[in-house]
Amino acid sequence: MQILITTSVLSRTRVVQFTPLTLGLTLLALALPTMMLSLALYHAVVLKAAHEHWPIISQAVRYVEQQELAQRDRYMRENLDAMAEKVGDLQAKLMHLEAVSERVASMAGMKPEELKKIEAEPKGASGGPLVSMLETRPSAHTLDQLNGQMDSLQSTSERDADLFTLIESHLFEKRLEALMVPSSPPVDGPIGSGFGFRTDPFTHRPALHTGLDFPADPGTPILAAAGGVVLSAGPHPQYGLLVELDHGNGLVTRYAHTSRMLVKQGDLVKRGQKIAEVGTTGRSTGPHLHFEVLVEGVQQNPAKFLTSLNATSQKSNVASVK
Repeated sequence: MQILITTSVLSRTRVVQFTPLTLGLTLLALALPTMMLSLALYHAVVLKAAHEHWPIISQAVRYVEQQELAQRDRYMRENLDAMAEKVGDLQAKLMHLEAVSERVASMAGMKPEELKKIEAEPKGASGGPLVSMLETRPSAHTLDQLNGQMDSLQSTSERDADLFTLIESHLFEKRLEALMVPSSPPVDGPIGSGFGFRTDPFTHRPALHTGLDFPADPGTPILAAAGGVVLSAGPHPQYGLLVELDHGNGLVTRYAHTSRMLVKQGDLVKRGQKIAEVGTTGRSTGPHLHFEVLVEGVQQNPAKFLTSLNATSQKSNVASVK
């Protein structure tokens, strides 16, 4: 496109030629200031109308503001409802966990007064917030209510964590106690003479047999019936080479007539550890292990402690007592 510009008859005519690109840039350069000026005027007019409550414009502005507020409020309610539902589910799970922890605590042998030391609030109040939350209308949920519920859940979870820590401690103590009880057979094999009165093989008179005899070949491994400390390990006039283990709480086990001792006084041993070998030292008529269990220095029937002895073997042990 060309534009001819002349100022007089005698002056030279000037020609201005526009290409599509230059024409577009020119129009854009003219349109941008116009648009910015229009927006500024529109913004000023709208603000003035809203501030001075002009009839039509103020109503339109108020309508737009109400729509934005309603949309924002709806979004907040939906999020609060979702959070409230999750908090309710969490409360239900914590209540179930609390009931389980009480049962486990009872099984662990914990006393009620120990639980009361941990509980920060009465037990009857734990279920109230969940019911009220479920019964409350969704629109009634507020951020303050949810914050209160979350604080309560955090407090409950911390209390339950302390409770489970205490339960774990009690269970660990019971496990240690079980490990210190002589319940594993010291020799893998049948039992000969049982605990009770029998005819003494040397005097041929009735005498109390204070333990269990395990007939076995010489050199058969003798295993610790429970964990403990070696109380003594040495020769004895009647028991021969004797090993004694102290398991605490007044429990002591004896392993007599051994041919070789593999531990010494003061050693720590664990359940099932090899501590000696079967022999026939001391007052013995043949290779076997004489096994005793003492509580506060008094011999007890070891069959009451050995959990692997079934009813049949116990009956056979009684029948074999002489």
